[in-house]
Amino acid sequence: MTGGRTRSKNLHFAPRKRRRWPLKVAGTVILVVVLAAAAGAVKAAVTPAPTLTVRQVLPARVTLPGARPAPAWPAAGQAAAEVEGLTSLGSSGSGQPIPIASLAKIMTAYVVLQDHPISPGQPGFTTTVSPAAVVDYRQRQAAAQSVVQVSAGEKLDELQLLQGLLVASGNNYADLLAASDAGSVTAFVAKMQATAGHLGMAHTTYTDPSGLAATTVSTATDQLLLAGQALSLPVFAQTVALTSVTLPVAGKLPNFFKTVGTGGYVGVKTGSDSTAGGCLVFANRQTSGGHTYTILGAVLGQDPGVQSTSALIAAALGAANTMVRSITASIGVRTVVPAGTTVAVVTNAEGHRVPATTDAPLTRLGYGGMTVPLSVTLQPLGRSLSAGQTVGQVSAGPGESTAASTQAAMPSVSYSWKLRHDSY
Repeated sequence: MTGGRTRSKNLHFAPRKRRRWPLKVAGTVILVVVLAAAAGAVKAAVTPAPTLTVRQVLPARVTLPGARPAPAWPAAGQAAAEVEGLTSLGSSGSGQPIPIASLAKIMTAYVVLQDHPISPGQPGFTTTVSPAAVVDYRQRQAAAQSVVQVSAGEKLDELQLLQGLLVASGNNYADLLAASDAGSVTAFVAKMQATAGHLGMAHTTYTDPSGLAATTVSTATDQLLLAGQALSLPVFAQTVALTSVTLPVAGKLPNFFKTVGTGGYVGVKTGSDSTAGGCLVFANRQTSGGHTYTILGAVLGQDPGVQSTSALIAAALGAANTMVRSITASIGVRTVVPAGTTVAVVTNAEGHRVPATTDAPLTRLGYGGMTVPLSVTLQPLGRSLSAGQTVGQVSAGPGESTAASTQAAMPSVSYSWKLRHDSY
């Protein structure tokens, strides 16, 4: 010791131990991250993608290109026309009620068939011709009316009466039907008027079942409306398409509408007298591009004042022929939706889009300016989509449809998206 201090030599200190826990923690964290990533990858690999969505983009209707048909209307009187299943083609004339002669018999037949419906081949009710009915027939015959011969005690069933009414245009058969249906002509005429109101024939007045009275008046538009309803009854449609009928006493009688069965005419009824002029309600069937369609038309008031029945009917038929030619020139099979038109778009969860387009052109019978409603039926989709897969059907009316299919496959949803959306 020196100076009171003790000096130690060769002192030894124990070395400090290194703290290793931070490394262990870091390793654990890395392991957890790796395991979590692996678990996420496994989940992404085995979890299915969300269901695909499909959205329609095709409009609900289209308008066919070109000009609308311009029917060649008669210069005088009234006319109206439509194509069944398409739309009205309009009308001509004043639109004021005018006499319609034997066109009234269309309503007579319609009321009878509503009250006593029969199917094709069924005779319906039976009427026995009375002596008074024979007297009525002879008086009408003497007045140069359109009549069908009858004899006392003759039995006529409903179908025969309708044939004599609509084909042979017997005024006396109109009264026989009226009395058989309603008990009296007056009661039956009331039914005719009530039916006209029910059908919306606002400009029509019936005062007799045959149309002989000049006070039985209507318009071309109203008669067209009635014709459409009457032709929906199979017995009516079959009867007015006959070229002739054979009745018990009268024998074989030709159709007053002499061109039925030719030139596309399939009915329905003529009417003529000097007051009403030549009148005709017609159904004319045509074919275009394999599609059959029917033109319904009504012509009133042709050459009034003429006494000849054949001349009056010829005038009405001439007007009808001109109308038919002008209408058929404008109607044909038109492309409504071209092939390759996008109908719908399929989208996956990541926003990838695949369009579905029409496989073939969608066509239908129509004319320029016609608006065609479109119907799209989309199929429910799963989680994947292949190229060429059908996703729906597009239709433009009964029997007119085409499929809509994808042009490419839908890409799979990526792993990264699945990892980011692990709760979907």
